[in-house]
Amino acid sequence: MTDNAPHDIRMHETAGIAVRKLRLAWGETVLLDNVSFEVSPGSWTCLLGESGVGKSTLLRTIAGLIDPIGPTKISSHDGSALRGRVAYMAQQDLLLPWLSAIDNVALGARLRGEPVDHCRARNILERTGVAERANALPAEMSGGERQRVALARTLMEERPIVLMDEPFSALDAITRIRLQDLAVDLLSHRTVLMVTHDPFEALRLADGVFILRSPGNEQARELPDMPIVPPGIVPRDPTDPALRNVHQAIMCALGGKSGMGRAA
Repeated sequence: MTDNAPHDIRMHETAGIAVRKLRLAWGETVLLDNVSFEVSPGSWTCLLGESGVGKSTLLRTIAGLIDPIGPTKISSHDGSALRGRVAYMAQQDLLLPWLSAIDNVALGARLRGEPVDHCRARNILERTGVAERANALPAEMSGGERQRVALARTLMEERPIVLMDEPFSALDAITRIRLQDLAVDLLSHRTVLMVTHDPFEALRLADGVFILRSPGNEQARELPDMPIVPPGIVPRDPTDPALRNVHQAIMCALGGKSGMGRAA
């Protein structure tokens, strides 16, 4: 899914994300307040935190699906607007059930009234490993196949920033690892900000990890000014002993313990 801006972004461009004075609320409950952070261009960053802390709300706000509150400013790292630079991939595949795989991949162009490049759509389906399912309806595909089509639709948009909301969590363990590897390969030149509830997934994929703390925590509404940075090259083996200290730091942060740094 993407915004409705003209499709004029070239993949040789790079764009990071800068969030300033972020305020998020759900009804009367303030989830985050006066938070600032940056995501470097070309990096893969994960957001971790308990359910209800505001991870998905934050991602949807950056995507432009929810209006920011108060003085919040969301832009590219160079201060320019994000509009037209962002693709959004949800946890659910969100495929339209009456469209074939290839027509779902080309949905963005159709919604914008642009000519559909079916040759390119088929090429991307081949890259994601589901070219033989191009004419299949979502009901005829497995969960892993549908999620590959959703990833292909994201790639079809050629946006330099990709926002992903737990895109692999509904899959079985083997399929999840395979799609993680595929995403790392196909999104290697893009800026990825992904919400996950799984510390091991974050250790496997992320160049940097930010922790969002629950509203009931004494450090709620805070975000470390620097992400946790796991060592090694992605996709990592999360059971590697070299990652033990990073995993411990993440678990301490999720538990609300000290030692994670001062909030921005």
